[in-house]
Amino acid sequence: MYFLGIDLGSSSVKLSVFDAEKGCTVGAVTAPEFEMDIIAPAFGWAEQDPNSWWEYVKDGIQALKNKKNIDLKQIAGIGIAYQMHGLVLVDENLNPVRSSIIWCDSRAAVIGNETYDLMGHDYCQQQILGSPGNFTASKLKWVQTNQPEVFEKAAYMMLPGDFIAAKLSGVAQISTSGLSEAALWNFSKGSLATEVLQAMGLPDNIIPEIVPNFGYQATIHPDVAFELGLHTAVKITYRAGDQPNNALSLNVLKPGEIATTAGTSAVIYAVSDSDNYDKENRINTFLHVNNTPLEKKNGVLLCINGSGILYQWLRKIMSVNSNDLIAYEKLNAEAAKLKAGSEGLRFYPFGNGVERIFNNKKANSGIQNLNFNIHQSSHLVRSACEGIVFAMNYGFDVMKSVGAGGEMVRAGNANLFLSPVFREIFTNTTQTTLELYNTSGAEGAARGAAYGYGYYASLEEAFAGLKCIERIEPNPILTAQYQDIYQEWKNHINIEI
Repeated sequence: MYFLGIDLGSSSVKLSVFDAEKGCTVGAVTAPEFEMDIIAPAFGWAEQDPNSWWEYVKDGIQALKNKKNIDLKQIAGIGIAYQMHGLVLVDENLNPVRSSIIWCDSRAAVIGNETYDLMGHDYCQQQILGSPGNFTASKLKWVQTNQPEVFEKAAYMMLPGDFIAAKLSGVAQISTSGLSEAALWNFSKGSLATEVLQAMGLPDNIIPEIVPNFGYQATIHPDVAFELGLHTAVKITYRAGDQPNNALSLNVLKPGEIATTAGTSAVIYAVSDSDNYDKENRINTFLHVNNTPLEKKNGVLLCINGSGILYQWLRKIMSVNSNDLIAYEKLNAEAAKLKAGSEGLRFYPFGNGVERIFNNKKANSGIQNLNFNIHQSSHLVRSACEGIVFAMNYGFDVMKSVGAGGEMVRAGNANLFLSPVFREIFTNTTQTTLELYNTSGAEGAARGAAYGYGYYASLEEAFAGLKCIERIEPNPILTAQYQDIYQEWKNHINIEI
C-alpha cells in the first residue's frame, strides 16, 4: 500500500511515495525544477500565488507517474506538510481572493504587538504562550483593515497546506496544530483562541472545520481523483506545518528530543511536555503533531529567516556572467578551503524580514570586517555558514533558558546539512551531538499519512525503519575556537531599539 507525502515549501514542492509494506520511499520528485518566485510588493512583504502551488502539486503527481513509474492507483492516503504561518483566504468555492501572505512577510508585526498590549502580556503568555506577533491571525487582521473589499469576499482563512488539502478534497479545514501556529490556539483551554479573534475584531466563522493532525480528515473529490489519476477512495489522513513535520520525519516525538533543519529558514525544534514560553517572545511554542488531550506534546521553535535563502543569494551573485548557477557543492567546497573564523569576516544573516529571536525588531544584516586585500569568495561563503549557525545558537540559548535544550540534535541529510563545514560549525558552536538521517519532509508526511490511515498501529512502528547514517560529536579544540568566534559575533549584533 502506497502513501503520498506532499511538502509545500516556499522554494518548491517536494513529493514522495512511500511503500508502507516495505518501509521505504519508492519515488520522489520536486516541482518546479526552478525555485518558486516570492513576490515582494513592498519592503518586508512576501507573497506567493496559492494557485501556483496547486499547479506544481499536480505537476509533481504526474511526474511521479511519468518519470518514476509509480502506479498512482495504489496510493491510499495523503499527508501534507507546508510552510508555516502563511495566510490563504478563499471564497465559498475555495478559490483564493488574494495572494498568500507567507511566513517571512513582516507587515503584520505591529498589529500583533498592539493586540499583545491590548490583551495583556501575562494573559497572552498564559493562554497562547506568547504574542500574536507576526503570525497568521495578525496577517488576517491586516487584510481586514487594509483591504476590506478583499476581506468581504473571504469565506475561510487557512494555512498553505490546508489550501492544498481543500483543492484535493473540496473541503475547507484547519488542524489543531495549525491553529497554534496561527496564534489561534488557547493552550490552557485546549481549544480555538476566540479571545484573540475577539480582540482583533475578527469573525469566528472565518475559521473552517477543525481537524486533528492524524486520522481521517477528508476523501479526495471524485473530479480531482479523475484528473490526477488517483483512486476515488484516497483519503487525506495527515497534515502539519513544515517544522513539526520535520521533527516527525526525524522521529522526534518525545520530550527532550530535538530536530533541526536549514532550508530557506533555519530552525531548531524541541519537543516538550510543558507549556514553555519566553517572556520576550524570541522563541515560540506550538502544538506538536502527536499532542493529545491526555498527553501534552508541544514543540518549542526558534527560527532564523535568512538561512538557505542567504545561500541562494550567494549562489546567484557568484554566478554572474555564467549561463548556469554555480552548484551548491561548489559553494560547500569553497567554505572548506578556510579554517574557523573566516579570517575575521563576519556575516549577519538578517536580510529576510524581521527575526523572532529579536522580538520582530530589525537587526543589522550584512558583512563586517571586510578587507579587500584578504577576503575572497571562499571567505564570504564560510562566514555566511558561520553567521547562520551563530544566529541559530543565539536562539538555542534562549530555548535552553526555558528548559527546552538538549545535547543531541537530529537533522535530515539535506540542504545546508549536506555541507561538512556547516555540520562542523553547528556541532561545535551548539556543543551538541548531531545525528544525520536520510529522510525528507515529504517522506515524513507520507509516513504520517500511513499512521493516520491506520496502516501502522503506532508512530514507533511507522518509524521503525529510520536509521541514523552519521553521528558527529563536538571536537573540544574546535568547540573552544567557535565559542570565542561566536561571542565576538554576538557582541556586534545591532538590534533596533
